[in-house]
Amino acid sequence: MKNHRSTTNSPVTFFLFFSFFLFCCPALLSAQQADAEKKAMPAIQLPNFSSLVKKLTPVTVNISTTKTIKSDFSHYSNPFGQGQNPHDPFRDFFGDDFFRHFFGDIPNKEYKQKSLGSGFIIDKEGYILTNNHVVEGADEIKVKTHNQKEYDTEVIGRDPKTDIALIKIKDLNEDLPVATFGDSDSLQVGEWVIAIGNPFGLQETVTAGIVSAKWRKIGAGPYEDFIQTDASINPGNSGGPLFNMQGKVVGVNTMIYSPSGGNVGIGFAIPINLTKKIVSQLKEKGKVVRGWLGVVVQTVTPELAKSFGLEEGKGALVAEPDKTGPAAKAGIKQGDVIIMFDGKPVKEMTDLPLMVAETPIGKKVKVVVIRAGKKKTMTVEIGELKEKASVKEAEKERDKTGLTVTEITPELANRLDLSDVEGVIVSFVNPGSPADDAGLRKGDIIKEINRNPVRNMKEYMEALNDAKHDNILILVKRGRTSLWVVVKPAS
Repeated sequence: MKNHRSTTNSPVTFFLFFSFFLFCCPALLSAQQADAEKKAMPAIQLPNFSSLVKKLTPVTVNISTTKTIKSDFSHYSNPFGQGQNPHDPFRDFFGDDFFRHFFGDIPNKEYKQKSLGSGFIIDKEGYILTNNHVVEGADEIKVKTHNQKEYDTEVIGRDPKTDIALIKIKDLNEDLPVATFGDSDSLQVGEWVIAIGNPFGLQETVTAGIVSAKWRKIGAGPYEDFIQTDASINPGNSGGPLFNMQGKVVGVNTMIYSPSGGNVGIGFAIPINLTKKIVSQLKEKGKVVRGWLGVVVQTVTPELAKSFGLEEGKGALVAEPDKTGPAAKAGIKQGDVIIMFDGKPVKEMTDLPLMVAETPIGKKVKVVVIRAGKKKTMTVEIGELKEKASVKEAEKERDKTGLTVTEITPELANRLDLSDVEGVIVSFVNPGSPADDAGLRKGDIIKEINRNPVRNMKEYMEALNDAKHDNILILVKRGRTSLWVVVKPAS
């Protein structure tokens, strides 16, 4: 009888065993190692906001406003939403008689517009911080506190340029909880934040997210430095507080970016460090006083940097210094690139307006410029930025001519790709008004009134006041063409 070898000693068996050891053992070892690391690693837990919310909700208030709106139906609107423009093709085809036949004469009306917003209490006397756009133009402002008490308020001061407003409760009869200001400069991208407000009228809604970005500039105004967050912000959240995890206010929720009108995870808040300076002035003076350098500046593009012999596209290029302004008096010239202001680097053109605005009036600051490839240091005594004509004055003049105008700022000129940086631009022409009859259009740039130059809003208002009720000769620039028009003001 032949002896048969054991199967355990066969070459095939050995090969299979060796292959299992070679390929499976490393996987087993890796799995064991991963399991050990998992046990050693502490579990990551999301924060629990409940205790913070209990503490913070009482400092937030709901704001409701009532505003009287005057509707001008002297030009009939058709039922399909057209016809607001008196030169609308739909209207031109059918004519006013068509609308009058079916809808009758529609008189001018007044109606009450109600809106909602948010705010938060900043001291025991009943001062409340909110957005300017929440209370602007309101005839009546009411706030509702955490315990459902409702109060009338008065406006202490507003600052449209930063969209901040300070209001105060009338006849306060209770002790109020007060919000604590934090330090928005110390915020880190990725840090947790909480928003509390009144979205869509839903009282005391709490949302949470992270700081998505800092120092955002989105073209909303000359003095912006927004905190971007993905904490859900919706209509009605405006003016509400943005808290950090220490329960301190780090921002004022202001706006969202949304194609749909609802939250898509991109919201913006005004940094509280910027707001602190505004609030103190509103409380003391009812308005904000800002520093003035007296220059029109523009962005340093890569092409401009190369042309001016700069190593990189940083700083603010002086397009035009005001001849009577502090900068010109100190020797700053057209073509200078400002790279340092009062010891702080000017990285972008948009950095400079905020730096200057926050500088005390009369302070002498060092301004470093690059001129012809060389650095020069000037000492500039900061002046006071004079405020433009008030909204009420502008509305009064609009009643006379039917025009609403906006001063051309460097930001506006850049946004609209305008070659002119002086004058005022027509933003609205009231249908059927004297300005409309004269042929003025939205987008026209007004250069002269009655042969007097119009370089800013102040000169525009002065020229209109001098014109009284006489015919007004206006030189406008429309595209590349200049033309004269005569406006016959309403008596």
